[in-house]
Amino acid sequence: MKTILHFFSKTGILALVVLALSSCAAGRFMTKYALTPSPHGIADIERTRHKADSLMPGSTAWYDRLKKDGVLKDTTITGHRNFKVHACYVPAADPAHAQGTALVVHGYGDNHLVFLYLVRMYRDDFNYNVLFPDLQYHGYSEGDHIQMGWNDRLDVEKWIDVAHNIFHDDFMVLHGVSMGGATVMMTSGDPLPDYVRCFVEDCGYSSVRDQFAFNLKQTFPFIPRDVLNSASIVTKNRYGWTFKEASSVKQLAKCQRPMLFIHGDADDFVSFSNLQKNYDAKVNGYKEMWVAEGAVHANAYAKHPEEYKQHVRDFLAHVKSMEQ
Repeated sequence: MKTILHFFSKTGILALVVLALSSCAAGRFMTKYALTPSPHGIADIERTRHKADSLMPGSTAWYDRLKKDGVLKDTTITGHRNFKVHACYVPAADPAHAQGTALVVHGYGDNHLVFLYLVRMYRDDFNYNVLFPDLQYHGYSEGDHIQMGWNDRLDVEKWIDVAHNIFHDDFMVLHGVSMGGATVMMTSGDPLPDYVRCFVEDCGYSSVRDQFAFNLKQTFPFIPRDVLNSASIVTKNRYGWTFKEASSVKQLAKCQRPMLFIHGDADDFVSFSNLQKNYDAKVNGYKEMWVAEGAVHANAYAKHPEEYKQHVRDFLAHVKSMEQ
């Protein structure tokens, strides 16, 4: 009996060791797969130029023309963990009568080029100055991984100051799409300058852990959700943050300033259910919600361009009227 018990004890310990090693290996794989995809950065610029034009034809020609004329400019600062981060900025179409400044934040795997439709909307339609950065590991910015919005918010807070020093406005809106939307929500719960008046988030996720769990089920249904715990530990050891702390809803609970929430009801990448979860998490201050009917992920503007512009325009006007 002792021999049998000893055998099963050793077998059980061996099984636990194998399971632990497998979990660690799976965690390392998930961290690499999710946070350091390739190609990225400068190597991915050409793809994103095509994507920008697919979302709004003529976007890159508009961008190239303004850049050639010296109207649209580049700037670089030292961001979180001392990586160099890049942004472009452009003054309002009629600078003498600028209505404010917009800071536009892109999504996962994209860069400052992809959401040129928003830059054009704010500059050409709303007469806003615009600054639009590359998040770390994207575009012309340095970085060793995708920060999923959590530590990107620390860079965004630096860009807020940069944009204010360039344009000297007393009204700033932060507008992000997908991971950019999550970045904006995560930023909204931090102490910010008074001139940051409101936020627009488009199809952002409620938390990194929930989003990874949802995508894991879609992409690797055979891998148990517990592997996210291991991946989160790997991320903490390598990059200093965890999936659990990277929460939009926790930050929204601290947000006092107005926010417009947008989500397509056909979104199957960042589930449509995130809209209500995020909206409900903001318990203080003014908020609006717009459901973009039939829009898939990050496609609300492409699906309903005029309606999208009208909702954002009306929201900004309402926020300004609240302050009078």
